[in-house]
Amino acid sequence: MAMQQWFPAAKLGIFIHWGVYSVDGTGESWPIFLGTIPYDTYMAQAERFTAESYDPRQWAELFEAAGARYAVLTARHHDGVALFDSAVSDLTTVRGTPAGRDLIAPYVEAMRERGLRVGLYFSLSNWSHPDYASVRPDTIKHPEHAGNRMAYAPADQQDPWAWQRFLKFNQAQLDELCTRYGPLDLLWFDGEWERDPEQWQLTRLSAQLERTQPVAVLNGRLSEHGDYATPEQGIPIVPPTGPWELCVTMNDSWGWQPQDDNHKSVRQLVRLFAEVIGLGGNLLLAIGPREDGTFTPEQSERLRALGSWIRRHEEAIFPTGAGLPPGHFHGASTLSIDRHTLYLFAFDPPVDFLEVRGVRGVPRRVTMLGTDRQMRFRATPGIEDVPGMLYVDVPAGCSDTLTTVFKLEYDQPVDLYRGAGRE
Repeated sequence: MAMQQWFPAAKLGIFIHWGVYSVDGTGESWPIFLGTIPYDTYMAQAERFTAESYDPRQWAELFEAAGARYAVLTARHHDGVALFDSAVSDLTTVRGTPAGRDLIAPYVEAMRERGLRVGLYFSLSNWSHPDYASVRPDTIKHPEHAGNRMAYAPADQQDPWAWQRFLKFNQAQLDELCTRYGPLDLLWFDGEWERDPEQWQLTRLSAQLERTQPVAVLNGRLSEHGDYATPEQGIPIVPPTGPWELCVTMNDSWGWQPQDDNHKSVRQLVRLFAEVIGLGGNLLLAIGPREDGTFTPEQSERLRALGSWIRRHEEAIFPTGAGLPPGHFHGASTLSIDRHTLYLFAFDPPVDFLEVRGVRGVPRRVTMLGTDRQMRFRATPGIEDVPGMLYVDVPAGCSDTLTTVFKLEYDQPVDLYRGAGRE
């Protein structure tokens, strides 16, 4: 598949984990794998999954208010429960829950109405399917799971024919997703770690996606067939090569869990977002609706506050690219596409001045973004090819309550010095 230009320009997406696990807030799928909840107890939540207040238009309005450009909804997690109707399974919200309907179609429609790019999550793993735990890979990536009968057959009891039946089932459900809802913008795969790429037949799967969803961007969990890297929960110290996206939770959980009130503050979310885009990535921020389809006030309020900050500083975000490498500035930064404008993100209220190192040339103007206030600045002398330091004077009280952004305008493209200094 080919990378679409909208993706690296999107900057912010919303990741929605929603399923039968949202009834009691047990955590998505993993409790049955780890044995912390009996399988039947976990699946009994389906009897109370109503989606009675599900209004995807309200979702779309909230995501747009947050400044997001795309969203990804869990169409099927590792537990195998699909949020859409399926000709090959009754384990769906249509036939197996009081919700009694396809939850994907209205989501797709609502996102498109708001101009948001549509993404769907699909787990290759399925811990409910009787043919899934029928083989094992040559190398198990997580050895502590090697004996788990939800995932793997014992080495002497493998059944390749059962595995082929599962692959046929999996492809059928993926085809249903890929042929019912029109062109999708993004397909987000997961669960790939439990099998080798050859066992998944990823080359054939990728070819099928090329036929059914030729413009969809694929995340990097399809081995070499993905379009971008997908680090998780922690900002990479060295960003991946090429397009990438950090998926991270707003609190400590992917889906709704009532006891988890460890939400990141708005300041933390703004800083996280700025650091990710400053490294050239997107932030895919995960939130979890309750079983009825509503979000908690804690999540909604944070999304709106993040969006309010983004709107005040939109110029430094859309469209920009990665900013200065580490060492040039103590904070995040972005560069305009033509590299004539540098945006500095000061996470703490600046005291007296900002310092920029290793940038050749002097800006013609420095302003605090969102105001017409111009900053005084000065550059110290360099030596030979080594530039001096640029100091931007910041008067007391000249700061945003969350993160302050300064705009440095240059007559020439920003040119960086990356050497070790004069020997």
